[in-house]
Amino acid sequence: MSLTSALLDPILRAAPARPLITFYDDATGERIELSAVTTANWVAKAANLLRDECDVEPGGRVAVLLPAHWQTASVLLAAWSCGAEVVGEPAEADWVLCDRDRLDLALAAAPSGGVLALSLDAFGRGIDGLPDGVIDFATEVRLHGDEFVPWSPVPLSDPALGGLSADDLLARARARAADLGLDAGSRVLSVKDWSAREDLVDGLLAVLAAGGSLVQVAHPDETRLERKYESERCTTRL
Repeated sequence: MSLTSALLDPILRAAPARPLITFYDDATGERIELSAVTTANWVAKAANLLRDECDVEPGGRVAVLLPAHWQTASVLLAAWSCGAEVVGEPAEADWVLCDRDRLDLALAAAPSGGVLALSLDAFGRGIDGLPDGVIDFATEVRLHGDEFVPWSPVPLSDPALGGLSADDLLARARARAADLGLDAGSRVLSVKDWSAREDLVDGLLAVLAAGGSLVQVAHPDETRLERKYESERCTTRL
């Protein structure tokens, strides 16, 4: 069982249609809501893309240079579905996943595998004018299936994040969920950036480990957060 299966399968069994990730961008007015089933479909599509086009397999290394976003959650979970380790340094990765703002950084790292660029566009538009060899996520991911079946087992003992095994990361997520008082009824409003491991654990993995749901806000307008907390019926704020 992969880390992704350990996190998502209990939620899919218990509440597949319930909102799992709700994403706001206060700079653009964007709001998108994904159920557990829709999230799992995106994860599967991204995992098939990573494996079939990028050759990401167990033991591979992926760097994720992306903000806290629903697509970032999808590709992180997709990487773990493939058995990859998410690393912090692009130069140490086989593949770098980045947004437009960090494309130059990703290209400068010159990974042996390549670069996968995400537009993070609300309407699924890709990035025009990408350099040769850079894969456009928005264009390619839609071509892949909604189910992912690994070609070989993905042990929880394998590295998953910065040297931590999937088992250790799952244990940390569950421990932090308990510390934060999260459970399956929790709806968490968060403005945390996921670039630090601790914030990724608290802001995403602990929520999933508890079976709760996440309301993630990018470029937060402090004057609107309380209204979001109430209108989204949140129970916890990070």
